[in-house]
Amino acid sequence: MDFKPLSGREFPRFSAIKTFFRLPHAPMDEKYDIGIFGVPSDAGVSYRPGARFAPTKVREASSLGRGFHWNRGEDLFSKKAIADLGDCSVVPVDLNQTHQLIEKFVDQILSHKKKFVAIGGDHSNTLPILRALKRHYKTPLALIHFDAHLDTYPAAWGCEYHHGTFARHAVEEGLVNPHKMIQIGLRGPLASGSDLDFVKKHGVLATTVDDVRGFGNSFSANGNATASPSAGTGVSSPLLNFCQNLPSFDSTPTYISFDIDCLDPAFAPGTGTPVPGGLTTYEVQKILQALKVPNLVGADIVEVCPAYDPTDITALAAVDALTEILHMM
Repeated sequence: MDFKPLSGREFPRFSAIKTFFRLPHAPMDEKYDIGIFGVPSDAGVSYRPGARFAPTKVREASSLGRGFHWNRGEDLFSKKAIADLGDCSVVPVDLNQTHQLIEKFVDQILSHKKKFVAIGGDHSNTLPILRALKRHYKTPLALIHFDAHLDTYPAAWGCEYHHGTFARHAVEEGLVNPHKMIQIGLRGPLASGSDLDFVKKHGVLATTVDDVRGFGNSFSANGNATASPSAGTGVSSPLLNFCQNLPSFDSTPTYISFDIDCLDPAFAPGTGTPVPGGLTTYEVQKILQALKVPNLVGADIVEVCPAYDPTDITALAAVDALTEILHMM
């Protein structure tokens, strides 16, 4: 199979059957390097639903995607064979069954020794993916978590599993190593100061938008507030300094979970829980380009809700993040 996008100069980009980046749809056992698949489930949301429609919308928006990266100086689709694996089956009215299906789907991909990016759905869907990865690699993963929210919150309405608890369960179940975990893009009011207790207790590096822009305090591994990575260094660009001070990742299998609401609603209005004061698409590009991850084994992009964005800029932002992540692989 030829893993090349359909040419926009032969078939206009508004035409043809929609797949991610106009790449071929392939079975799991085909000879590709990286698979992209959809997860059309938002059964774990607590506010605005609609992320189940993200795989379809992101596929459509990715028709505008191209492979050559100016800054990296490489052609993505020449370096790696990438395929659209279709959508994972889900049960719209049952979160537990859906998570079982996601876990099984990822197990199958990993059995063929492939890397992958999951697109769509709410953030609760990251948990079964991490369970499958931990079982496959037999070690807790490193985690890079882009989000406006901590996602280490307690149960709600007596439900332990929802889109605001995936990170807590991932740490408590030993799926990720909290000392090899960074959160990027955090901001906004919390229900109480105790919401920070979990990341302090477990030594998670929780950074805020203020940290990116040189105004804030992040939390060090011992749980005490530390000066912003940008503070007091004399560097004229806080973003540049933040990128230069990102932690180094070793050969530990690493996962990126990218919640689109890490972006400001001006750049991503189509999401379930928008929070003002977020990252720009440019800041996300630079941070993803700066991260050095020698063993990136998987990723997801979640919480895209197309119904709240008639302009499709949210889906385009998802495609942009997806492009950077694929280059990182």
